Amino acid sequence: MSGTFPELRALISWADDSSLRILLAAVIALLLGLLLYRLSATLVLRLTRSMPVANRAAQQCRAPAQLLLPLVALQAVWQIAPDAFPLIAGVRQANGLLLLAALTWLGLRGVRGVAKGVISLYPINVDDNLQARRIHTQARMLSRTAMFLILLAGLSLMLMTFPGARQIGASLLASAGVVGLVAGIAARPIFSNLIAGLQIALAQPFRIDDVLIVQGEWGRVEEITGTYVVLKIWDERRLIIPLQWFIENPFQNWTRNNAQIIGTVFIWVDYRMPLAPLREAALLACEAAPEWDRRLCLLQVVEAGERSMQLRVLVTSGNSSLNWDLRCKVREALVDVMQRDWPGHLPLMRAEVGERSGAGPDASPLV
Repeated sequence: MSGTFPELRALISWADDSSLRILLAAVIALLLGLLLYRLSATLVLRLTRSMPVANRAAQQCRAPAQLLLPLVALQAVWQIAPDAFPLIAGVRQANGLLLLAALTWLGLRGVRGVAKGVISLYPINVDDNLQARRIHTQARMLSRTAMFLILLAGLSLMLMTFPGARQIGASLLASAGVVGLVAGIAARPIFSNLIAGLQIALAQPFRIDDVLIVQGEWGRVEEITGTYVVLKIWDERRLIIPLQWFIENPFQNWTRNNAQIIGTVFIWVDYRMPLAPLREAALLACEAAPEWDRRLCLLQVVEAGERSMQLRVLVTSGNSSLNWDLRCKVREALVDVMQRDWPGHLPLMRAEVGERSGAGPDASPLV
């Protein structure tokens, strides 16, 4: 019995004044850490009240800080405790793991708070939101990359606290060639999307709320994550596209520098149709439409076919959504004018019925 439970014997032998003092010191350190958190949280929030970025970061860090400060105080107590204190090695390692986890959590929440604070300074629901969309994209992409690196570093530090993990690491380094090849192949999608995210954040070929044409689909960039982009299609569908796809494939960005756009309206008419009434109808339709930005309203003949001619109307708007509505209104106005005032000048099909003209007295006329 005496040699069966050495931990129990050590615990009983240390149940004296010295062990009680260490436990009392741990309780006092825990209370002091909580008190320091209360005071520092109140002070920091009050000092950063006029600084949106710092205030948002401070609010995000409150929960991990409440765990971190008591753990730091306890770690100081465990470090000064004698090595003969029962279970001191396990207590130190457990407290160290919790401390690293709290630091990692604090770093993640701090980065998120800074990103949210920066985004709050640039509202996107304004007319000229090009700068805001650029800041939103950079803040979200860079913060996600930083959070991934912080999480990776935190997990690595926690793993290194175990002696067995160091031995595993040494054995892996001995066979680094094979392991590196396998790990590289397995992690290729993760790292390729990570690198693509950094390229998109820095070069910014598109931003949040940009209008893109991807694989024939028209939509707005609704969300950019660390691995994919969510494109909100005009009919409420969502197109999910990996980040790496944008690096390797071409796509259209209708709002790269600004949201202004020129739209086209095509209509076929007969050669006898005068153009002045249609130009006047197109201009009246544009002037009556709030979607027109008064930059351009131009009607031109762009094609002369065998049976009819094609007209094109160029109209401008502040963005693509408004331009779609304006094009529909102009098209309806032109069709309405032709149906009401010039019904005989719509495209006609001409044909000869019977024998050719001049072949005889009974030849039929052209229709």
